[in-house]
Amino acid sequence: MIKILYRVHAIQRMFEREISASKVRRALEAEDMIEDYSAEMPEPSRLIMGFQGKRPFHVVTSENPEAHEITVVTVYLPDANKWKKDFRSRK
Repeated sequence: MIKILYRVHAIQRMFEREISASKVRRALEAEDMIEDYSAEMPEPSRLIMGFQGKRPFHVVTSENPEAHEITVVTVYLPDANKWKKDFRSRK
C-alpha cells in the first residue's frame, strides 16, 4: 500500500482551489500521467491529471519507491492560456 504525504504548500493550494484530498487520492490511484519529470529530479516525479467534478486539476508528485510513499508537491488548476483544451498538452 502506498502512503500519500502532502507538503504544506499542496494543502494550502488544495484548500484555496477547493480540491479535496479524496479527489487527489483518486487522481493518484488512476495514474493519469501527463508528464514524467524523473530524468530531471533525484526521485521519480510526475504530473498527474485529476478532476473535481468536470473541472480538471494537476497534481505534481515526488515518489519514493523504496518507502512506498508519494509526496504531493502541489495541486493547481491548469491555465487555459498555457494548456491546450484537453489540459494534457502544453501550448
